[in-house]
Amino acid sequence: MEGALIPIVVFLIVYVAITLELVNKAVSALLGVMVLLILHVVPEHEAAALIDFETIMLLLGMMSIVAVLRKSGLFSIISVKIASLTKGSPIKILILFSIVTAVLSAFLDNVTTVLIIIPIIIELTRGMGLDPKIYVISQAIISNIGGTATLIGDPPNIIIGSKVGLTFNQFIVNLTIPVIISLIVTLLYIWLTNREKFKPIDSNLAKLFSVQLLLEKIRIEFLNTKIDKKIMVKGLSCLAIAILLFVTQTITKMSPGVVAVFMAMILFTISGVNVEQMMEEVEWSTLLFFAGLFILVGVLEHKGVIEWLAQNIFLKIGDNPYVMVLTVLWVSGIVSGFLDNIPFTITMIPIVRLMLEATPIPNNILWWALALGACFGGNLTMIGASANIVSVGMAKQANVHISFLEFMKASATITIITLIIASVFLTSYLWLSL
Repeated sequence: MEGALIPIVVFLIVYVAITLELVNKAVSALLGVMVLLILHVVPEHEAAALIDFETIMLLLGMMSIVAVLRKSGLFSIISVKIASLTKGSPIKILILFSIVTAVLSAFLDNVTTVLIIIPIIIELTRGMGLDPKIYVISQAIISNIGGTATLIGDPPNIIIGSKVGLTFNQFIVNLTIPVIISLIVTLLYIWLTNREKFKPIDSNLAKLFSVQLLLEKIRIEFLNTKIDKKIMVKGLSCLAIAILLFVTQTITKMSPGVVAVFMAMILFTISGVNVEQMMEEVEWSTLLFFAGLFILVGVLEHKGVIEWLAQNIFLKIGDNPYVMVLTVLWVSGIVSGFLDNIPFTITMIPIVRLMLEATPIPNNILWWALALGACFGGNLTMIGASANIVSVGMAKQANVHISFLEFMKASATITIITLIIASVFLTSYLWLSL
């Protein structure tokens, strides 16, 4: 591991800065990269070559399509329709919003989803005299579980799919079952542990009347957004074509990143939107954060640090495939709860590759263990996933204060339960595959 000391120190400092949110994530990662470049640890052209542009393109394309759909007013319509369907029933609010959150998270991304859902759920629950906290926390948790089902739903999946070459269909086929089971069990657990908060209000005429007034207020406020049906139809058409091309990837041989950017550019062209305005909606800091992390981890890999970690930690567990799968799942699950699951996933990919070189495991099961662990584990704490941080931040803006311990008290047991479900699924799948 000659010359590894500087990149290790830089990486650890960046990791601490990201975890404790001392500096903006993108700034932390890129500052680390600049230090490596200034100290000539890696040449500029080699650093640029370490960036996985497939992942960056996929994120950029999907963010652009979502920006146009948001401008069309689609998400305002969805929010108001769901609010109306609940008719002010606390349990219906939980179930209907959770279903919408899970589906949107799978096909858009979970951060976009909570940005759409959290404001309306706070408005609705607070207006009914309910405590919004459990609803906010539940939607953050559901968004992380729902996003696990597809290639594009959660950043760890995007990274794994791109770096490993797994297709959109493979994610859906292999992860839908544990995700659906986890969603059902999670909703049951939330209801059972908070039954008092989900009592029906049918018997309270004053509350029923106030709920009707509230729903009307929400309709007026949220539908003040200009609805552009032409842009909406074009946006949904491009999203549908993009998903169709993801599904038919093995036939078209088009990578998801190319598909996403291609359809985004087509949408910009045919919709006539202000492109500069749409570009402002793209989360450039997230893209730069990814680029910086790819370089930092790539340098560690080139210096032999990743191989040393694999040889001295993960390969020490032996060659029992069941132990390997469960180790990757639970280590990913626990670590992702306390550290951001994006840098953790990028770090784990070369380690899992080395484990598979030593002991091949069929049907990509070790990759599914990493995906399930990183995504489900993100629910363990408030800082485990981007959707959690965004949800809590939006709640705070609405004067709903959720502490680190409050979030963990609600989410920790759910995380353990979902990881147990994933364990049963993966060991059964492995038993059938061997």
